Amino acid sequence: MASVESVDRAPGRAATDSTDPDPRRWWALAVIAIAQLMVVLDASIVNIALPSAQADLDISDANRQWVVTAYTLAFGGLLLLGGRIADYTGRKRIFMIGLIGFALASALGGAATNDVMLFGARALQGAFAALLAPAALSLLQVSFTDAKERARAFGVYGAISGGGAAIGLILGGVLTEYVSWRWCLFVNVPIAVLAAVAAIGVVRESRAHGDTRYDIPGAVLVSGGLAALVYGFTQAAEATDGWSDTSTITWLAVSAVLLVGFVIWETRTHHPLLPLRVVLDRNRGAAYVSSLLIGAGLFAMFLFLAYYFQQNLGYSAVKSGFAFLPFSVGIIVAATVASSLMPKVNPRVLLVVGGVLATIGLALLTQIDLDSSWLTLILPAEVLISLGMGLFFVVSASLALTRVEEHDAGVASAMLNTSQQIGGALGTALLNTLFASAVTNWLTDNAGNPNPAEAAIHGYHVAFWVGAGFIATATVLVLLMVNARSKDLSADGMVHVG
Repeated sequence: MASVESVDRAPGRAATDSTDPDPRRWWALAVIAIAQLMVVLDASIVNIALPSAQADLDISDANRQWVVTAYTLAFGGLLLLGGRIADYTGRKRIFMIGLIGFALASALGGAATNDVMLFGARALQGAFAALLAPAALSLLQVSFTDAKERARAFGVYGAISGGGAAIGLILGGVLTEYVSWRWCLFVNVPIAVLAAVAAIGVVRESRAHGDTRYDIPGAVLVSGGLAALVYGFTQAAEATDGWSDTSTITWLAVSAVLLVGFVIWETRTHHPLLPLRVVLDRNRGAAYVSSLLIGAGLFAMFLFLAYYFQQNLGYSAVKSGFAFLPFSVGIIVAATVASSLMPKVNPRVLLVVGGVLATIGLALLTQIDLDSSWLTLILPAEVLISLGMGLFFVVSASLALTRVEEHDAGVASAMLNTSQQIGGALGTALLNTLFASAVTNWLTDNAGNPNPAEAAIHGYHVAFWVGAGFIATATVLVLLMVNARSKDLSADGMVHVG
């Protein structure tokens, strides 16, 4: 899965203990890159391993999305809080806690004996990733004080992120096919331990000073509200009366109460998790909402294509990994092109072109059938989606920092990744529910001649159409809302694509 993170440039997040260049900074970069590789690997590996894990642990179609959403909800919901904890507790300390915690959670997931144990482990992974990711980015920021060196460091970091997604697809296929899907989680353990041991000697501690209070109530309200929303979507697929079932309505109502409570709380607390002024700017708001919608469409696309490759086309796990590779390559190519075009082309134009390409690509996937050709149908769709998203990600990352006050730069940049992760969680849950309902309805309508494979194809069509609708909506949103010009875009946000 492609993700974009912008690096915080706020002065308040700079190292306070020293402004001198860290003599071990290049070794620190190697350690941080290893940690980032692990996080990126974990995201892409799981997509390939999920069909095998579902069969092994007897996970229902309605609940399988929790393997993805448990991680993304915890990661997205706690990311802003994790950044503050890293700043004030100590970035090196939190980096190491994140590594060890991620390793333990991965080991727990690899040893899972049932679906609940796997879901819980994935949520723990997400929680520790919410500590690890902002700590790693902040450590790079404070370790490299020279602008040229910093650019080189983030270039290496971005290359690791971009290449890591592709490596994860292949490695996930190899491990799943020749060892076990469990090793797609176990593989994090040696990587994390190696990085943690190396960090002891080469990473320098730093922390920010000032108001160190944390918005714990805000984090609980938003995380609880999002979890209730996803659970409500899941109940709609499992409950007898679907969306009108009492349990479904109850969970959706609980979600609404908690999320409204979060907004009210953020307007009243003196140290908000998300200052609303950050998201109420029309350009930044458009970047966040469109990123949420893009995440909803893309995360689900990976989920359903993984199942289509392995269960309908009969691909091995390794072949499935290679079948996704053009997407990773396209993202990197388009992101590179977008970076060179941004100073010359109106950002709204780049965003709309990217959205249109991705929408067409997802719409193209609605034409798949029981024996579609990867070369003539799926490959063109992957290329269109990846090129569109490469444009969209880079421009929206800069747009998210447009005209932002320096003291809000950290939360503004983190909010973009939060939007994508939460969008991915909500989209995966909702589209998986719509897929399950579509399959059930198709089998009911064709009770005289039931064909599970054809029912699944119908379900994929529904999911891909809705995903295309999400991206089309994001495209219309940026067309109507974005009024920033090329000269307004922030040059302070380093972007990585992974």
